[in-house]
Amino acid sequence: MKVYNLACPMEHRFEGWFASEEDCLAQQDKGILACPVCDSTEITRMPSAPHIARTSSTELTVSKDGPSLSGDVIALAGNDHSQLEAQVQAAFLKGMRDLMGRSEDVGNTFAEEARKIHYKEAPERSIRGQTTLDEAESLRDEGIEVMAMPLIPAFKNTLQ
Repeated sequence: MKVYNLACPMEHRFEGWFASEEDCLAQQDKGILACPVCDSTEITRMPSAPHIARTSSTELTVSKDGPSLSGDVIALAGNDHSQLEAQVQAAFLKGMRDLMGRSEDVGNTFAEEARKIHYKEAPERSIRGQTTLDEAESLRDEGIEVMAMPLIPAFKNTLQ
């Protein structure tokens, strides 16, 4: 099993697991290796150093005064922003996976279905889909809570 650190031109970093290096190259040649965030197939392998202990001048400061996904706030001192970026990206993807798993995709009928749920004409449940900005504002005016999300093609499918 080969595990590679990968990145797309937008600098989204992710991990890929392959049976062999040839398997990785074959998937890349066929265009089926894609970024889970932006769906780009222009993927490059990044340097990797797994299981190597190192010392660093970077300090982690933990504060319990502010909210976060885990209940703690982590601040990085020094210039190691790539670690923070990776943590933020991982938290975002985890949150989006959870949201996708707990909601029903109603596609372009989002506004109509949201109204049916709000007026108790359909069973109450979490839904997601597409609508116009004007229609979303109209839903808010009716007292229907809606939240805009980035439209990322990978979120339509299971993220790996």
